[in-house]
Amino acid sequence: MEHQTLFDIIGWIASICMILGYLPQAIQTIRTRQTDGIALPTFLMMGIGAICFMIQGLMLGREGIFLFATNLITATCSVIIFCIKIKNDYFTKR
Repeated sequence: MEHQTLFDIIGWIASICMILGYLPQAIQTIRTRQTDGIALPTFLMMGIGAICFMIQGLMLGREGIFLFATNLITATCSVIIFCIKIKNDYFTKR
């Protein structure tokens, strides 16, 4: 198997796993608005990490498409969860 083909396969597998790891939490949080079990620093750091990987993907050009696309989706999920968490913890009266 050619090196580039193996590289692409690993990139696709990593992308699918990352997206499938984030999406269920984002969907659950959007549907229920429940964030009590979510650690705010975790999603803040994961969001920042995803944004940094997006930048790295852009810097790699065409070869960074997996990195950019995956982290665009995961950063979006992290931002949504983070915003709902902030709203629930700091702006919603209990």
